Amino acid sequence: MKHIFEELSTRFAVSNYTQNRDDLAFFFVQKEQAVSLIIHLRDFHHYTHLVLITCVDWIEDGNFQLTYLLHNYHNHMDIGIKVLINREEALMDSIHLLWEQARTYQRELFEMFGISFPGSPGMKEPFILEGWQGPPVMRRDFDTKKYSDETYSHRPREIHEPEEHMKQKLYPED
Repeated sequence: MKHIFEELSTRFAVSNYTQNRDDLAFFFVQKEQAVSLIIHLRDFHHYTHLVLITCVDWIEDGNFQLTYLLHNYHNHMDIGIKVLINREEALMDSIHLLWEQARTYQRELFEMFGISFPGSPGMKEPFILEGWQGPPVMRRDFDTKKYSDETYSHRPREIHEPEEHMKQKLYPED
């Protein structure tokens, strides 16, 4: 796959090529060129399947790292395209017109990390966290303990011994 990276480097600002296995390689591309590069891989190198889009929060560097994993059914190879975006302006171009399933991944990334993909349908509709009013939960600066203390500390806590509790639930008459 190194030959594809070398060919891409004549057209795009790609860097940091790493080959993890014979059939899996990763590299970075500038945010502004990411969608063009993905289209190029799909149309000229047969990476026709979007496997997933994931995110890593590099809070120390002020970036999110998006990884687009593409699969080629002809040679059964995968390429991961890594893109760094600024945490403070968490915007990325949508690829939902290239693959329908991208909507789902983008919607999840919006809900979990607050990354917006302008133009992606249904972006702001609740996805997994229906009714959630707090900040994006997968951001590393989200303080779970603080949120829990502020949200749930006023509720009285009931503690049940599991075996007794299940007996009561299953056999209330005994």
